[in-house]
Amino acid sequence: MGDIFEHPLGRTVTTADNIWFTLLTQNTAPVHFDHEYAARTEFGKPLVNSAFTLALVVGQTVTDISQNVFANLSWTDVLLPHPVFEGDTLHSRSTITAVRESNSRPQLGIVSVFTEGFNQNKDLVISFKRSALIYKHGFGPRFATEKELLDHG
Repeated sequence: MGDIFEHPLGRTVTTADNIWFTLLTQNTAPVHFDHEYAARTEFGKPLVNSAFTLALVVGQTVTDISQNVFANLSWTDVLLPHPVFEGDTLHSRSTITAVRESNSRPQLGIVSVFTEGFNQNKDLVISFKRSALIYKHGFGPRFATEKELLDHG
């Protein structure tokens, strides 16, 4: 508990990312995909869909936090203190806030984290709490496959 992970991969958000994600999720707010409309807002340009920001920053955490996830349990306390724009590059970090055994699944543990996402100017653009069920070392689909290969190889 208390470990901090500076996730290694940054990602620049493109216009295509923003438009495709917005349309795929049936979000009809033109501030995300209509550049003429967005130019008339106080931001003067398209805002990146906030659900994309959440998805991207969660994705950045996977290599360090949930590569061996069984299931996500929750995302809570999502805050979006600064807008994200097309062309911004996002980086993230996570702090482990709790780790415990699963009461009902002995091969799993519950990991809780607090994650923050930042743009290229170090502005905090998103923060949230997340809990996930994670396979313990030696358990899960990958381990079973490797074990089967060793037993039958």
